[in-house]
Amino acid sequence: MNELEALVRSAQTSFADAATPADLENAKALFLGKSGRITELMKGLAALPVEEKKTRGAVINTAKQAIEAALNARRQALADEELDRQLKAEALDVSLPGRRRGEGGLHPVSLTLERIEGIFGSMGFVVADGPEIETDWFNFTALNTPEDHPARSMHDTFYVEGGSEASPLLLRTHTSPMQIRHAVQHVKRYRALIDAGQAMPEIRVIAPGRTYRVDSDATHSPMFHQCEGLWVGENVSFKDLKVVFTDFCRAFFESDDLVLRFRPSFFPFTEPSAEIDIQFQSGPNAGHWLEVSGAGQVHPNVIRNMGLDPERFIGFAFGMGPDRLTMLRYGVNDLRLFFDGDIRFLRQFQ
Repeated sequence: MNELEALVRSAQTSFADAATPADLENAKALFLGKSGRITELMKGLAALPVEEKKTRGAVINTAKQAIEAALNARRQALADEELDRQLKAEALDVSLPGRRRGEGGLHPVSLTLERIEGIFGSMGFVVADGPEIETDWFNFTALNTPEDHPARSMHDTFYVEGGSEASPLLLRTHTSPMQIRHAVQHVKRYRALIDAGQAMPEIRVIAPGRTYRVDSDATHSPMFHQCEGLWVGENVSFKDLKVVFTDFCRAFFESDDLVLRFRPSFFPFTEPSAEIDIQFQSGPNAGHWLEVSGAGQVHPNVIRNMGLDPERFIGFAFGMGPDRLTMLRYGVNDLRLFFDGDIRFLRQFQ
């Protein structure tokens, strides 16, 4: 075995003994580095005659190529070994079921609002929308609420900056302002017919949405939902209110096995006014009267604020809490659960 063959074998053995890439680079320096064995042999060619230099150079170059091939082979082997270790460490058991992406769903109160809109939509009611930051006039004055009414106190209502002393701004305490806004626009649209004594298309609207009051406990929240309803025309009676709301309750709870009662009450925007209670004849709530709405015939002053003559036009209004209806429908006993954002609770309604 000549010197160069021995050198190649020595390099191959050193590379094979290298356990890490760092060890391999150190071994490479012994043979191919600036001071390595091959480099020293290449420098020695300068002292040889031209013909011998060519022959010797070719043999040295062949040995260098063999050493480089051994180096690259060991580099690849070390890389393959590292990849195998990573694959084993990160191995997946493909026999296990995969992790499915979680699917969202509508909030239970949103489900209730959709249900309310669908039922009243089948009765010819349209849905009105409006601002949650409301003016004092639409929220209170237009609804015949006196200036000394407790609801206008800062203890009950969230007032916000941006208004004036004459017209303060507030977070709406109910969705009735949307009824007024809708009615005013409706009257403007048909003013010519009204002034000519002709029939105006009836105002039949519901106003669902978020409302705000300074209140918080198991059955009250500072932010909650309401749905107000309004039907105004020339021949709308209290009997229509009873029929509409009875049909709604039976459709909403999917049961004809319930009865309604109207208790006299007081609201500034209706006269006469009533609280509406329902009683289930079977189920967990059987035998108990449960309050679900306030209602009444629209007060003449409110009719005037719509731009209509109360001697000619009459109607009824009602207001209910979708949150309360959701609690009754699904058997939830704490209103705060709807707003805690607990996925474990909300997942039940998907």
